[in-house]
Amino acid sequence: MYEKEETRMTPESSSPLSAVAPLAYAVGIDIGMEACTMCCLTMDKRQVIKPSSFDNTAQGCSWLLTRLEQLKSQPQQILIGLEATSRYGENLYHALLKGGYRVCLLHPGQVHAFSQQRGLRAKTDRLDCNTIARVLLSGEARFGYVPSEQIITYRELVRLQLQLAEEGVRYKNEIHALLVVLFPEFSQVFADPSKPTALAVLKAYPSAQAMGETRPEDVYCLLHELCPRHYGRKTAAKLVQLAQMSVSSAQAVAARSSCLRILCDQLQHTQRNLSLLEEEIDRLLDQDPKSQGVLSIPELGPMTVAVLRAELGDLDRFTRMDQVVAYAGMDLQVRQSGKWKGQTKLSKRGSGHLRRILYLAALRSIRLPTSPFGIYYHRLVDRGMKKGMAVIAVMRKLLIVAAHLIQTQEDYDASKVARPAVS
Repeated sequence: MYEKEETRMTPESSSPLSAVAPLAYAVGIDIGMEACTMCCLTMDKRQVIKPSSFDNTAQGCSWLLTRLEQLKSQPQQILIGLEATSRYGENLYHALLKGGYRVCLLHPGQVHAFSQQRGLRAKTDRLDCNTIARVLLSGEARFGYVPSEQIITYRELVRLQLQLAEEGVRYKNEIHALLVVLFPEFSQVFADPSKPTALAVLKAYPSAQAMGETRPEDVYCLLHELCPRHYGRKTAAKLVQLAQMSVSSAQAVAARSSCLRILCDQLQHTQRNLSLLEEEIDRLLDQDPKSQGVLSIPELGPMTVAVLRAELGDLDRFTRMDQVVAYAGMDLQVRQSGKWKGQTKLSKRGSGHLRRILYLAALRSIRLPTSPFGIYYHRLVDRGMKKGMAVIAVMRKLLIVAAHLIQTQEDYDASKVARPAVS
């Protein structure tokens, strides 16, 4: 059964501390968008390079490499720590690796916890780089995960798609809000004003006053050009008639019309870019052998699979399936103190977008009568489990099956998820 299998993956590559050469120096670098700050400590925590700033550019990187060369040690004897700060440190990270240095990423939360434990309450770039170096020397450093180029590609495309989709929803809401005062009767002809034809009409006639002052023949010509098979002269005449009888107050009509035109244009532009992104994601999925088994799960669409690949990352770094579940924030936690015991809740670590996608997929599977995940859900509810907890169980099941198929590249077998009850 999928839910009982553990991942059988190759061990994670050794950390920078496992190299043979003995360490001589620890370098902490605080990464910024435009500038970085570094300092260097010996193994006995003696400062040999005081906190110094350098630009996050090619010239700054060259300056850093020159300072490191002046330490007169082999690159393998210098351990360099960087805080994981989105994309800002990526170029520097790879430049240091090419130079042969030992480099590790540190989670910002780890550095913060280290400074809190030692009473280092002030936060400045000069103190941060020193703290990073001390974390390396403490032996408590947990080395961060660096995603592969394929995962980075998924993340860039998927996260921009999410951002544009949210912007599109915001534009649609603002268009609906303006139409309430500009032309509330417009929805009697176009139920969804965010469709391409409706947006083009609104850009040409952004208010009831503008529509009411035009000839039905002009509106017909626009509709015939946009969508000749669906709209004719009757539609054009009805739009003009509704506009002339509109309840619109015409307050601030010029300003509101300008806003509506701009919002329609922005929405059209966002929709075009979303289509381009989705085409790029589809091509990426087609070329990814690890995604083929997951794509064959009817309950998971291409965008859901892309989110799974982007947010789960390279599964080779996990040795057990419960680690994947915990990474996704789908593990259960109970707050307890003495005789008091709180509610059991999800830990909600990791990507909230991943959990949201799994939640939607779980709801979709519950509504499908032939879905093995839906059968699993109804079986849990019939046994007395609360519906909310049963949905979470389906989410975990979806995650485990998807992770297993990505890792093994096997074909999807619905019979391993849930077998129909024998009557």
